[in-house]
Amino acid sequence: MTKLNLETLVDESIRASIATKQALLTQSGNIARAAELLAECYRNKGKSIFFGNGGSAADAQHLAAEFECRFMFDRDPLPSLALHANSSTVTAVSNDYSYTDLYARLLRAHARPGDVAIAISTSGTSKNVLAAARLKHELGIKLIALTGENSGPLSEFADVCVAVPSKVTGRIQECHILVGHILCEWTEAAMFARA
Repeated sequence: MTKLNLETLVDESIRASIATKQALLTQSGNIARAAELLAECYRNKGKSIFFGNGGSAADAQHLAAEFECRFMFDRDPLPSLALHANSSTVTAVSNDYSYTDLYARLLRAHARPGDVAIAISTSGTSKNVLAAARLKHELGIKLIALTGENSGPLSEFADVCVAVPSKVTGRIQECHILVGHILCEWTEAAMFARA
């Protein structure tokens, strides 16, 4: 067994991240469609609703904050939420119903027709994410899916699926943040004149 060299690890990780982002150019059209879905939602006084598990939950909370606060410049806040952010609700629903029902129940509570839900799942197979995605038509919302290259069944429910061309969770998550930042930047530019 060879000893891992730290400098080699750093270089290889950076190169792998760059290569995955370069491959993400194949998804440019889907990213643009997702960005326009969000801008249209906000033009019509809707909101964005993010959800995912683990690192994807962290990404959901990060991106919701970019809409609520600011991204590239000062402007009015845009309504957005990450469904897992209330730990009391997460534990209550998981205990009283099931963890699989979590996002479906919370999406029913918060989604209104015209809103856009952003489902984040590197595998595209997270049961609680899929349960919520299935409600798209019933709730009258649009759905953007952020996945890895094996987008799983989640892509079947999405109006737009951005499938990062990788099977490596870390590389997929790095690209999900990049995609999320593009969605924020376009929505902000479409909604507000920079001062």
